[in-house]
Amino acid sequence: MDLERIRELLKLVADSGVAEVEIEDEEFRLVVRTSHAVAPAAAVPPAPPAQQPIAVHTLPAPAAVPAQESSAPVESSPPPSQNEVVIKAPIVGTFYSSPSPDADPFVRVGDTVKKGDIVCIIEAMKLMNEIEAEVSGTVRRILVDNAQPVQYDEPLFVIEP
Repeated sequence: MDLERIRELLKLVADSGVAEVEIEDEEFRLVVRTSHAVAPAAAVPPAPPAQQPIAVHTLPAPAAVPAQESSAPVESSPPPSQNEVVIKAPIVGTFYSSPSPDADPFVRVGDTVKKGDIVCIIEAMKLMNEIEAEVSGTVRRILVDNAQPVQYDEPLFVIEP
C-alpha cells in the first residue's frame, strides 16, 4: 500500500467520524485511532515495510487518561444519610473553593447555605463555572481539596437540609 492510498484512507476515516478503523491485507496492516481531530494527511509518516502495523494517533483522548486518585478520603467518608444531599460536579475540571487564591472560601463545614448560593468554582477550559447549592441547609462535609481535578458527577459537598 502506498502513501497516497494511506492518505485517502485517513481522509475517509476523518470524514466518517469513526473513532477507530483497522485495515489489513496479505502484505499490509493499518490501524487508525482518533479522538477529536485527525492529523492532516501531510503529517502522516511514510509507509512502513510490509507486515509491520502502523498506528496513527491524534490528540490523546481524555477518556484514555486514567483518572487521578483524589487526595480527599471520599471512599472512607461515611455515606450520606437519608436526610443529606450530595452536590456533585456537573462538569470535569479543577475545583476551587474560593474566588481567588487570597480570598476566603465560599463555604466551610458548618456554614449555612441557601439554595442558589455559590459553593465553589470549577474551571474547565479556562472558563470559571460557579457551582450553586442545590438546597438550603448546613454544609456537613467538603469532599475535595482546593485546586484538585474533579470528574463529572464526582461528589463535592454534603449538605444537610
